[in-house]
Amino acid sequence: MIGVVCLVALLVTAHRHPRPRTEALVALAAVLLTLATRYVSLHAAGEAIRPLAPVVGFLVAILVVSEVCARAGLFDAAADLVRERSHRDPHRLFIGVFVLAALVTTVLSLDATVVLLTPVVVGAARGLGASGRPGAYACLRLANSGSLLLPVSNLTNLLALPYLSLTFGSFALRMALPLAVVLVVEYVGLRLLFASELRRSPDQPVTDTPEPTTASSGARAWRLPAAVVTLMLIAFGVLSPFGVEPWVPAAIAAATLLTWGVRRGILSPTDAVHAAHPSFALWVLALGIVVAGLSADFLGDLVDRVLPDGTGFADLLLIAVIATLASTLLANLSATLVIVPALAPLGDTAILAALLGLTIGAGLTWTGSLANLLWRRTLARDAITPGNGRFHLVSLTLTPAALVAAVAALSVTR
Repeated sequence: MIGVVCLVALLVTAHRHPRPRTEALVALAAVLLTLATRYVSLHAAGEAIRPLAPVVGFLVAILVVSEVCARAGLFDAAADLVRERSHRDPHRLFIGVFVLAALVTTVLSLDATVVLLTPVVVGAARGLGASGRPGAYACLRLANSGSLLLPVSNLTNLLALPYLSLTFGSFALRMALPLAVVLVVEYVGLRLLFASELRRSPDQPVTDTPEPTTASSGARAWRLPAAVVTLMLIAFGVLSPFGVEPWVPAAIAAATLLTWGVRRGILSPTDAVHAAHPSFALWVLALGIVVAGLSADFLGDLVDRVLPDGTGFADLLLIAVIATLASTLLANLSATLVIVPALAPLGDTAILAALLGLTIGAGLTWTGSLANLLWRRTLARDAITPGNGRFHLVSLTLTPAALVAAVAALSVTR
């Protein structure tokens, strides 16, 4: 009972997204309660934190990298390029936004897509007198479905990486075909669902005034962050076979960009601390401890009973569906901590199938992924309130099709 109460408290806190101090206090309270009641032993808590520490380190570093990139105007420059290449055509703009969202999610993780990129692409659409909703939904869908290619694209991938016998490059090779078919499903589906909004209304004037940029040090300040991010991505692939975890290149990139950004007056050390979101890092660690207790209690046995013991297509699809349902109930981060260790004896393909459900399937409901809730909150600040009806129409239409297509692609890449 203690574990369930703590898990609910953590998930409600994440969904409400309170002030960082409140988030940190709830996380600490959950940990102290599980330890004080001996629901989780100190040794078990340490064992739960050990694999999470590199993931949290990467999270902190990549949030700083993303913040410096945003303040230097990298996202604005990319959106301006897409806007110029669209030639005032909302359909072309949508294609550019779709590709841009896929790239940002792959390289800088889904949080950068929903929080930093979404407002920029909405502004680009408004600059053409077009609706910002198609581009906004492209960012949302690709923040989940588009985070398949690299281990660093999603925290669920990073959490699963220690259980895989794959390097950074081999992970990408296994997930390349599933991602390709998912992108086709998402693109075609979004074009059909938003066909009426991908036309500029006659009473909406076209404006050449771009949305205000956050950059404060010149129009080309984004070039150095772009170069550092490129080198960071290369380092992920080159260093992975030597056992270097992704948090190391990410930390070096964050330190480099932070030093540069402070010297250029783009941000202060205090800004960097806020961007790193240490309270959320603490929340992730607390979640790991609580889920470890639940897994040792009843949840682990329940998962073992429902998971299949094979890796045929039907088995892989069932694994992906179970992961999707677990994401809906527990949110995908906590679901990853429960499901992936249970699948380890079945090998890499089974774990990758679970990741399909934990990423693509997480887009099925608001509660499936924290990215969904962050996206909704971001748009609310931008005066666009996503309706439940439209969200569920899009998610219920595209998620099952994308999930089945991805599992089929995964089953042929063994």
